[in-house]
Amino acid sequence: MTRDEPSRWTRAGRHLRGLRWPALLRWGAVVMLSSLLVLDLLFPPPLPKVRDTSTLVVARDGTPLRAFADREGVWRYPASPESVSPLYLDALLNYEDRWFWKHPGVNPWAMLRAGGQWLRRGRIVSGGSTLTMQVARILDPHTRTPWGKLKQLLRAVQLEAHLSKREILSLYLERAPFGGTIEGVDAASWAYLGKPATRLSQAEAALLAVLPQSPSRLRPDRHPEAARAARDKVLARMVALGVWTPAQVEEARIEPVVARSLQPPLSAALLAERLRQRQPRAARIESTVDADLQRTLEERVASYFSQLPARTSAALLVIDNASMETRAYVGSVTFGDKDRLGHVDMVQAWRSPGSTLKPFLYALALDDGLIHSESLLVDAPQSFGGYRPGNFDAAFNGPIGAAEALRLSLNVPAVDLLDRVGPTRFSARLANAGINLKYPRGASPNLALILGGTGARLEDLVGAFAAFNRGGLAGRVRYTPQDRREDRRLVSPGAAWIIREILESHPRPGYGQGTFDIATRPRVAWKTGTSYGFRDAWALGSTRRYTVGVWVGRPDGTPLPGQYGAVTALPLMFEVIDSLPRARGDAAAQPPPANVAETEICWPLGLPPDADAPELCQRRMKAWTLDGAIPPTLAERDARRWSAGTEVFDVDAATGLRLSAECARPHVAQARRIARWPALASPWLGAQTRAQSRLPPLSPDCADDGREAIEELRIDGINDRATLARAPGSEHGVRLQLRALGTEARVQWLLNGKWIAETQGARTFVRDFDEPGAHTLTALADSGAWTRVEFSILQ
Repeated sequence: MTRDEPSRWTRAGRHLRGLRWPALLRWGAVVMLSSLLVLDLLFPPPLPKVRDTSTLVVARDGTPLRAFADREGVWRYPASPESVSPLYLDALLNYEDRWFWKHPGVNPWAMLRAGGQWLRRGRIVSGGSTLTMQVARILDPHTRTPWGKLKQLLRAVQLEAHLSKREILSLYLERAPFGGTIEGVDAASWAYLGKPATRLSQAEAALLAVLPQSPSRLRPDRHPEAARAARDKVLARMVALGVWTPAQVEEARIEPVVARSLQPPLSAALLAERLRQRQPRAARIESTVDADLQRTLEERVASYFSQLPARTSAALLVIDNASMETRAYVGSVTFGDKDRLGHVDMVQAWRSPGSTLKPFLYALALDDGLIHSESLLVDAPQSFGGYRPGNFDAAFNGPIGAAEALRLSLNVPAVDLLDRVGPTRFSARLANAGINLKYPRGASPNLALILGGTGARLEDLVGAFAAFNRGGLAGRVRYTPQDRREDRRLVSPGAAWIIREILESHPRPGYGQGTFDIATRPRVAWKTGTSYGFRDAWALGSTRRYTVGVWVGRPDGTPLPGQYGAVTALPLMFEVIDSLPRARGDAAAQPPPANVAETEICWPLGLPPDADAPELCQRRMKAWTLDGAIPPTLAERDARRWSAGTEVFDVDAATGLRLSAECARPHVAQARRIARWPALASPWLGAQTRAQSRLPPLSPDCADDGREAIEELRIDGINDRATLARAPGSEHGVRLQLRALGTEARVQWLLNGKWIAETQGARTFVRDFDEPGAHTLTALADSGAWTRVEFSILQ
């Protein structure tokens, strides 16, 4: 072996070294990857383990109604690349991270560029952070030290290993800081611009893209000029990169920076709270509310009731009849107003419904064949097993048609009908249709329920009242598109049509016939109600497209004297209906169903006129009838000797005197008939009408037939046509002691048609009469006997 020839050992060493380096590299990579894996396991990325965005309740068009902050008080809405405007993604990715879709979480070229600019100019000119690095800093904040920057780099790589690019971008869209407690582009868009992130202009997209760089310094509500300069810098970059054209950017530069003060949305607050309680884990809850209508009506309610006494609240509900979806939901006058108990949701509160149940009762009576639209009812003092209802104004109207009794919301006719339908059955029918009435513990349905002696909720009443424009189908009010439709038969389509026609023909207060042109306004079937003691004022109204319900009162049940449905709730209801969207045909009358007909009927019998007995038809009128049935006037209760119906008898053909079965001499008999009015209606009938229903005198030679065995009343204590004056020096009015003679029955006393007292038989009562002017005092016995006197009180 020569000196220059490599030794065998030298060649072997070289061979070993050639084999060692690849192995070392391989093992080094294994060790490094294993170390990274161990570090990843020991220090996992702080990814959100549960949904921690705000719960957002939105209107039907996506407009936020109310956002519920997360546990840290941050307003953060769910977001994804698909839920924001493409213009925003263009601005964000091209300004912040052009290579986002390609780099592994860190962009070394961008970092080198930023570092070189810092060395040359002594300040930061452009950042080197990628969007992934910014997400890493948001999820795991670090100190502004080299070690903090290294931690950020490692976290960025770690995020890229765990998440897809889309998931990383979604985290940024949800969590980027925008000032105050606002995080995420959608929350910022609503908070600053009042619009969703899907509808951003190029100028707005540029503004929101740059804002997270320095949220406090660039907040547009506090520093609009700084925000504008930063926005224009983004716009310049978009032109330089050729993403947007110069013309587009020039137009965007003109757009001013206008921002609202930061405020979370707070509309339909009580509905939002209700929906959140139903879906506590949902990130986004879509409601059926119309955002613009909701805001308008909230402002209107707050303004309308601002002058009411303290602690007075109100509720308003508007639904679409076709879908039963809610379009506006105002649960209180002002949410958060402690003086008005604004946190109490009165849409779902149990309250006395007053007279609002009466239309359902009349509709059920139509279906039962008890009445037609002009059936003769009697509004007079009556006793129903010891229950003696009166009217709201304490006056009585005497004989009245069913339609007018419903329009005037008279109590006695309604109680009379309920007694015949049955309170338990009526309550069960309402429950089947969605109105679950609430009674005191241990109580059962009774006659008082038709006057408000029960509990009901506004949402149930509105859902049922819509039946009059839905062919008799009541429905469960829906608050989200996912709510199941629940339609239930309340009354027949024909009964619903007749009741709607009755209620629509009731003119608005102050709108006499021909006083205003209402041809373009939708027809409204409406009903008011006032509970006992003025605790609740109601107004329900239904058009072809919408049904509206209004409640006014104090949540604690304190009376509000002078506040009742027609004065307090009804004007607002009409304002709301007049502001709702309209369509052609809304003001047109709807034709009746095939089983509804307009029929001529006669009072007092309630039947069609008989051509062979015209004397039985004392008053003619047009009535809506159902299924061809024309029920007669309801039989009287308690009036023992005087009942409605046809009275058939014989008279002497020559003298016209009435004949009985036993007469002393022969007569040429002739059959006659008269139509009787209900006895309790007698005081309100004219002299001619009473004469038409009176039996002719009995012929002197005929035995008593008992047909005239009716009591004759006389008022004792005052003379007819008397003129009275207060005694000199008296502190009270004219004091009279009065009694009714000639009966053992109960006697109702009416002064000018208003009830003032009740006596039994000939018992007396004392009253001071201090109202000057002419008066009429009527005594009406349960037997049907009655009398009256007229007198005057001097000033």
